[in-house]
Amino acid sequence: MYIIPAIDVLDKKVVRLREGNYQDVTTYDISLDEQIKKYYANGTELVHIIDLNGAKGDFSNQEYLFDIIRKTDMKVQYGGGVRSIDKVKELVDAGIYRVIVGTQAITNPTFLEELATLNQGPVKYADHIVIAIDVLDEVIKYSGWLESSPIKLIEYIDKCLALGFFRFLCTDISKDGKLGGAGVELYKKLLDHSPIIKLIGSGGISSMKDIEELNALGRIESVVVGKAIYENKISIEEIKDWNLKALIKF
Repeated sequence: MYIIPAIDVLDKKVVRLREGNYQDVTTYDISLDEQIKKYYANGTELVHIIDLNGAKGDFSNQEYLFDIIRKTDMKVQYGGGVRSIDKVKELVDAGIYRVIVGTQAITNPTFLEELATLNQGPVKYADHIVIAIDVLDEVIKYSGWLESSPIKLIEYIDKCLALGFFRFLCTDISKDGKLGGAGVELYKKLLDHSPIIKLIGSGGISSMKDIEELNALGRIESVVVGKAIYENKISIEEIKDWNLKALIKF
């Protein structure tokens, strides 16, 4: 299981939200550029960047973000307002290693079907897709966690799998930003449901003990860690040591 450091950006600032609440924001005294360089210098191969403005349909951050991302040699898993096929192609063509899709995949019944067809060309765009599933009490949330979907969690998982999408970024919203531990029971349910899911955990990681607990489930591919790093609960050195032993290579 690989640890992926997270950077959330709101109004060009590195932040963390508590349970996805845009009114409950912690801002950190470090720039996106500085944080990326810090991770890269310590051997991180993949970083998770979310444009929180973009998640609400405000793309005022985008050029700022892209300018910095283009300059790094680190692989980037990127999300926030990716709501068109053209945007997916633009991001992959620009060098984004993984593109996270959430809201559009949930609200537009044909979006994932169209996205799946992109795997038929010379560039396998769909191979770069991560399906975001943000869950609160087994209800799927979207649009920056502001809206609820009537689609059942397992039903949605099965739809994605049938279309050839196997990598899921699952955030347990009830755990996010609280440093109270990860959503182990939720992840276990998803892993038990299908043997072919490639699961990325997110939300609530507070210590290396939480990392070890998730790793013990046996089939979580990677885990996103954000606030625990900024609050000095997990050091970059600990992440480096852990990832050096991980079997996943990017």
